[in-house]
Amino acid sequence: MAANEALVVALGERRYRIERPWGRLPDGMELGFISTLALDSKGRVYVFQRDDPPVQIFDPSGKYLGPLGRGRVADAHGIYIAGDDRVFLVDRDAHQVLIFTPEGKLARALGKRHAPRLRAPFNHPTDAAVAADGEIYVTDGYGNSAVHRFSASGKLIRSWGGPGNGPGQFSTPHAIWVDRRDRVLVVDRENHRVQLFDRAGAYLCEWRDFWLPMDIWEDDRGLIFVTDQVPRLSMLTPDGQLVGRCRPCLNLPHGVWGNAAGDIFIAEINPSRVSRLARIA
Repeated sequence: MAANEALVVALGERRYRIERPWGRLPDGMELGFISTLALDSKGRVYVFQRDDPPVQIFDPSGKYLGPLGRGRVADAHGIYIAGDDRVFLVDRDAHQVLIFTPEGKLARALGKRHAPRLRAPFNHPTDAAVAADGEIYVTDGYGNSAVHRFSASGKLIRSWGGPGNGPGQFSTPHAIWVDRRDRVLVVDRENHRVQLFDRAGAYLCEWRDFWLPMDIWEDDRGLIFVTDQVPRLSMLTPDGQLVGRCRPCLNLPHGVWGNAAGDIFIAEINPSRVSRLARIA
């Protein structure tokens, strides 16, 4: 590629300019092994890394703001930022979900630290999502093949799933989202699909045509974005119709989130970095 040449990709009728790597750190600082990312209500980008501090925060322009969660996370995997800007960090190998206030204080932990539980929360969890009423959903993906539903106060309501490839079974449930239709969307990675459930865990349907899907995010129009290991990014309607697909990164897009301007951010591994798909049309 020629110097300063910008790559452009398409998702349906949309066009994006790829900016890679994105984010400006102070001199002498480097990001560690990036797992994923999320954005808060102000458009700030929280990069979740397998290093300490586990979260590095950037403003919408890419300026570095500071860290979060120093000394709290053993193994960064999934991150979710709720509508009230609470930050949910999924500590995979410590078997916990850590919940931070918008000010960066640890408010609550789900799961007992370094105490994995068979068929119960948690045994190497992967991701978390929060419904509009505050209920919390967690994929328990590496040791268990389950989804756990918690009240807004953190009380376990029920769990569902189990190993396998049938409806409602999982092989590495890797990411989760509660969409605008109040459905629970679960990225079932090794089964190459996204499964959809109602809030009580009843199976609704599944979407296929993915190869080892990694992460999922919904925009403010209800469009669903899924990354997989082809590597590619797919855009689907709320009914699961594929309307756009592109190859926005070189390898392994592990995390995806977007902002109100229509930009999409991707956490890449191998090499580890953040890419921004800047909306241009």
